Amino acid sequence: MPTMKTRTNRRARLEARTSRAQKALFEKAAALEGRSLTDFVLASVRGAATRVVQEHEVLRLSMRDSKVFVMSLLSNAAPRTKLRAAAGRYKKRTGA
Repeated sequence: MPTMKTRTNRRARLEARTSRAQKALFEKAAALEGRSLTDFVLASVRGAATRVVQEHEVLRLSMRDSKVFVMSLLSNAAPRTKLRAAAGRYKKRTGA
């Protein structure tokens, strides 16, 4: 689907070597979406990069892990010695 063109301040360059067949495929895909080859490649790479970063930044827990985590939050247990010591070290290092 065509996208609205916006002016951006593009100053950095990115170059890539590719086969003729790959370039032809990219050009065909760009034409089908009504984009320039540059716009198509940049949008595709940006989308892939965003997904990779999000996948690595999101904490994923199994169902069992989720239940253990929630139960620990809901319990009224007092912090144990090791947890209090870790909190103290954290406060000392960060000034919190």
